[in-house]
Amino acid sequence: MADHDRLAERLRISVGRFVRATRSRADALQPPLAATMGLLDRDGDASTAALAQRRGVRHQSQSRTVKELEALGYIARREDPRDGRRIVVTLTERGRAALDRDRAARRDWIAEAVEALLTPEEQARLSALPQLLDRLSGYEDGQGRSGRRGRRG
Repeated sequence: MADHDRLAERLRISVGRFVRATRSRADALQPPLAATMGLLDRDGDASTAALAQRRGVRHQSQSRTVKELEALGYIARREDPRDGRRIVVTLTERGRAALDRDRAARRDWIAEAVEALLTPEEQARLSALPQLLDRLSGYEDGQGRSGRRGRRG
């Protein structure tokens, strides 16, 4: 296995473990609820079908999530202002507050762990990681390959 393949596998495992650890120790919202609310917060109002497509889940699963969020008062249904025949869901103030609390709990747990476990040198090295992960997240297969797997030419 090539060095970049080992690194890729190690990153996959470590990022997954980190996400699971953060969720298990800090999340107040169930992942499907948080994911849906996050999409509405970042991208704005959307239909249930559009949310299902963006989350990569079946329409029926997303419909259940929307009903649960609506029962909690975290989202509301309304007419699509561009097409009165369609219904979209929107994040309510109560939903935004719940999402903010959930995000703050995760952020606070991460900040505590960084302070408790990492040396100042490690913290400085870690500060480069978000930018690197953002760049990797923007990669689309086939771009920048120049004949070598995933390397710039």
